[in-house]
Amino acid sequence: MASFPLRVNEKEIVRSRTIGELLAPVAPFDKKCGRENWTVAFAPDGSYFAWSQGHRTVKLVPWSQCLKNFLLHGTKNITNSSSLRLSRQNSDGGQKNKPREHIIDCGDIVWSLAFGSSVPEKQSRCVNIEWHRFRFGQDQLLLATGLNNGRIKIWDVYTGKLLLNLVDHTEVVRDLTFAPDGSLILVSASRDKSLRVWDLKDDGNMMKVLRGHQNWVYSCAFSPDSSMLCSVGASKAVVAAILV
Repeated sequence: MASFPLRVNEKEIVRSRTIGELLAPVAPFDKKCGRENWTVAFAPDGSYFAWSQGHRTVKLVPWSQCLKNFLLHGTKNITNSSSLRLSRQNSDGGQKNKPREHIIDCGDIVWSLAFGSSVPEKQSRCVNIEWHRFRFGQDQLLLATGLNNGRIKIWDVYTGKLLLNLVDHTEVVRDLTFAPDGSLILVSASRDKSLRVWDLKDDGNMMKVLRGHQNWVYSCAFSPDSSMLCSVGASKAVVAAILV
């Protein structure tokens, strides 16, 4: 019989309520959005929320502003109103750069999303990223998108600009996960029966190919200390690997 962990108060879950609803634009003919919403993700520091709007479009929303909008405008929240957007203010004005929302066209159907930061998740309340071979400035946060054509695109969350295009999978990228230790190691799971390990601090170079699955790979996850990777796939397969 399944049960919740001891730290989870089941009574609180019963009392939970809907605080809002994010609505994707209805545009069934442009093949960009308006279809099923397949995947969502939160940034490690809670600053952003991202979701695939049903086809090739991903919406990036500053989460704190989104919550404020729910309180001000009710449960249904159309986040693309210009009056609700946050502009990034110059640090000379005495405030840190603030996030703004972005709509990203990934060029193909988006199956998976993952945020990455070089700040370990335990310290991610204070985002101050140090880059190695490539530097894009301070306060950097990445979004990885896994596509139907097997490509993985890496985006700058704050600007919405494309940074890297990782090309090696031959089938749909079903899942993405970043190591929680801040190493910017990204793992992708694909229908091509493989997982691939990418080092984004080394210009996105592929480090390893893991081929323990005999069929499609559906999902993958790191252990909390980032030393082990587990994945699940078709035919009820569960595979664990120690990353050295």
